[in-house]
Amino acid sequence: MHTMWKGTISFGLVNIPVKMHAATENKDVKLRQLHKECQSPIKYERTCPVCDREIENDEIVKAYEYAKNKFVVLDDEELENLKKEQADKAVEIVDFVKLEEIDPIYFEKSYFLSPSEGGGKAYSLLRSALEDTGKIGIAKMIIRSKEQLAVIRIYQNTLVVETIHFPDEVRNVQDVPNVPEEADTPKKELDTAKMLIDQLTTTFDPEKYKDEYRSALLDLIEEKKNQEEVTTAKDKPKPEKATNLMDALQASLDRTQESEQKKTKEKTKKKPEQKTKSSTQKKKAAK
Repeated sequence: MHTMWKGTISFGLVNIPVKMHAATENKDVKLRQLHKECQSPIKYERTCPVCDREIENDEIVKAYEYAKNKFVVLDDEELENLKKEQADKAVEIVDFVKLEEIDPIYFEKSYFLSPSEGGGKAYSLLRSALEDTGKIGIAKMIIRSKEQLAVIRIYQNTLVVETIHFPDEVRNVQDVPNVPEEADTPKKELDTAKMLIDQLTTTFDPEKYKDEYRSALLDLIEEKKNQEEVTTAKDKPKPEKATNLMDALQASLDRTQESEQKKTKEKTKKKPEQKTKSSTQKKKAAK
């Protein structure tokens, strides 16, 4: 299992060297976007609207927009130093609480913890203490350049870090539109609803629930693949050969010469008319 983070978790004078591993994985079926005409994958480019050109990675800087089109630029060294200052700190459990005291809306992502070399005894100590007291630990830690509030608890004999949102990251429920006020529900309707809940009440079994849409989508993909309903992206057109280019240049040159010859003929036709007009004007002047 890939190690995402190494560090030390401490509570009191106990230090536990640990490694962190992702506890969950995204199994969404990823679909690519193709150009309908030629079935080629769409390419997304980073471009600058002012310079009107594609931008390379080394030309990009990070900044915070504090007002419309007003930025504070932060260079990589500043961000890295700030990250190291926080990452070098041990993850300290600051409080112990009961799991049921935390509303599920705060929970974000789960990570498994395994003991690093020499940390097995302290790891077992914390696990046993949490199990016997029925408590979980609240700690702060840095994950991917972001300070996280976290819960440390037990899951099937393994310590788990559960990242949770800070209070200011959870939106105010008062901003949710169209939520009805408390209303007097008819007793008969309420009793019927409770009866239905009782009938559907069971012990939670996670193996019972499947992603039916993902399964159906994978079946459809497999069926189309077996029926050879597949497509291959076309290669990017190659530049025309030199011979074709020379033909195009020669044709352009011939067209230009024909145009010049036509103009010359037109000028030649106009000259006698101008002379005749000039001699007529002289005769009139002499009279």
